[in-house]
This record gives sequence, C-alpha cells and structure tokens, in this order.
Amino acid sequence: MVMENEEVSSAPSTPATPGTPGAPLFGGNGFRQDKGGNAGRKSFLNSCTKCFSLDDWAMEEGTVLHKVSSSLSPPPVSLARRVGAEFMGTLILIFTGTATAIVNEKTPGSVTLLGLAASNGLAVMIVILSTGHISGAHLNPAITIAFAALKHFPWKYVPVYIGAQIVASLCASFALKWIFHPIMGGGVTVPSGNHGQAFALEFVISFFLMFIVTGVATDTRAVGELAGIAVGATVMLNILVAGEITGASMNPVRTLGPAIAANNYEAIWVYLTAPILGALCGAGVYSAVKLPEENRDDNDKPSTRRSFRR
Repeated sequence: MVMENEEVSSAPSTPATPGTPGAPLFGGNGFRQDKGGNAGRKSFLNSCTKCFSLDDWAMEEGTVLHKVSSSLSPPPVSLARRVGAEFMGTLILIFTGTATAIVNEKTPGSVTLLGLAASNGLAVMIVILSTGHISGAHLNPAITIAFAALKHFPWKYVPVYIGAQIVASLCASFALKWIFHPIMGGGVTVPSGNHGQAFALEFVISFFLMFIVTGVATDTRAVGELAGIAVGATVMLNILVAGEITGASMNPVRTLGPAIAANNYEAIWVYLTAPILGALCGAGVYSAVKLPEENRDDNDKPSTRRSFRR
C-alpha cells in the first residue's frame, strides 16, 4: 500500500494548561519536519485517512457508524467524597501543625519559628495538591464562608464542610493529647501581647491568605497548578510575621480543637472572629481589583473548575 507524497507535520497541538488558557502544556513546537517553511502543513494522521478510514470500511460492510464525541467531562464528585476529602485534609493540617508546636515546646525551641512555618506551609501545600481536585481543599471555615459569600461555593454545603473541619480538628487534637500527654499547651494558639494587637494581626494575615487563595482558585488567568505552592508559601510567610505574637492561626479550627483538648480558651474569640472577617475582606478586595473576564467564544473557553479544582 503506497501513500501519497505529502508533507509530514507535527502531531496535534498540545492542550492548553488548565488555568492558563491558550498556553501549551510543554514548551516548544513539538516534533516538526520543516520543508522550506511552507504554511498549511497536514497532519500525519490526516494523511493516513485514506489507508485507515472507518467510513470506507463501513460503506463496504454496509453498516452505519455513529459518531462518538471525544469531549468527556469528568464524573461529578459526590458530596460524601468531598466531605471525606475535606475531613482528611483538615486532619492532616491540624495534626502536623499542632504536633510541630508541641514538639517545639517539648524540646525547648529545637524546631524554631522557621521550622513551625515550614511545617504548616508544607502541610497546606501537600493537602491542596492531593485533595484539591476532590473537595476544593478549603481546610478552614473562614475560607469556606468567604467562598460562599462571593458565590464561588454553595451556601447549602457550608454547614457540612465546617462540620467536617471541626470534627477533623477535634480528632487530631485529642489524638495528639493522647500521644504527647501531658504536654499539650504548646499546640494551643494564644496571644503573647494584648488582645487588640492579636486581633489586628490575625485579621491582616487572614486577609493576605484569602487574597492569594481567591486569586489562584477563582481567576482563570492565574496558574492554578501552582495553587498549592502559592498558598503554602503564604501560610509560611504569615507564620514568620505573626507566629511569635499570636501563633498565626488564620483558621478558627486550628485554634478550636487544641483549645478544647487542652481546656485553654484564652482569647478564643480573637481566633474565631478575626480570621473570618479578614478572609471576607481579602476575597472581596481581590474580586474588586481582578481583571474583567475577556469575551470569548464558547469554543475558546477552557472547561475549568473553580476553587482549587479549577
């Protein structure tokens, strides 16, 4: 069987990376065979259609072939799976972050503030990268409420998500209490200064966190694949800024679970209110300053998901 003498070109262009519309997944132009720089090259697969044509076979056999679309959307994720992933993600975050603080207290200052920041930042990063495509990896009631307030998350799921986060925090905290008993105080976030200063710091660092989260999770022009790194780095930076003063909670359940396990409720109102207010303001400010959506044809719009699932 002889093929016609036609030019061989590259394989079909690589798909756009989710979160970066129109950008190639890998650099370069693929495998190309250039002959004189002529435009209008034909695909190698297209040049073989005369040899491998299902339509011709169907005509010879007298059968009818139905066209099958290759555009397959991912199956919907059930609420139970989302809540389960949210529970596990929050459990990992609270366990690792609180355990690092307890170990730092047990071995006087051996972990250091940098180690505490790295531990929490890495925990956030790996949880987002591993469960973000399932539940959105909120891990924080303040983030869940802020997403819902901006209509990026259904209000009807907010109680279920927050319930899973609280239960995960309690499970992690009481597990740590059993493992490290009687040393548990180091895992509780309490202010070292006055309550007003603690409230202001928690508000500001929660504002910064939610500003970054809103950008990488809801804006299609942001590089969504780097969401875990961006959010984890923000958590690490915030702990370096406020860790010595407030413990840098940024998360009501980060404080609530250890506080109940250790029976220490000092200034708990600060950690239950400031992160939520800061997250709401951070999400609102990003939504106000982000670029307007470009008007494109439906065919040009990438089918991306919101939150950390893009």
